[in-house]
Amino acid sequence: MTKSKDFNELYKAILSLSDEEECRLFFEDICTIKELETMSQRLEVAKLLSGGATFNEIVAKTGASTTTISRVNRCLNYGDGGYRRVIDKK
Repeated sequence: MTKSKDFNELYKAILSLSDEEECRLFFEDICTIKELETMSQRLEVAKLLSGGATFNEIVAKTGASTTTISRVNRCLNYGDGGYRRVIDKK
């Protein structure tokens, strides 16, 4: 599913951005505030899980639901490595 032509065009558009400001402007145009908040929260959850935080600690710190935390945890453990690549670059 994520390899369709439409998705590839989106990925290419993101890769064409040259700095944080261009990225911010693009994402503020293409996403709703809620979508940005959700993606940001998921990345924070992934970082906390990678750092060894417990589900309860993550709920308290981020307000994420246990369902969201479980989904991110599943991606970290069985996904394609996208979260890990981003986290490792920081």
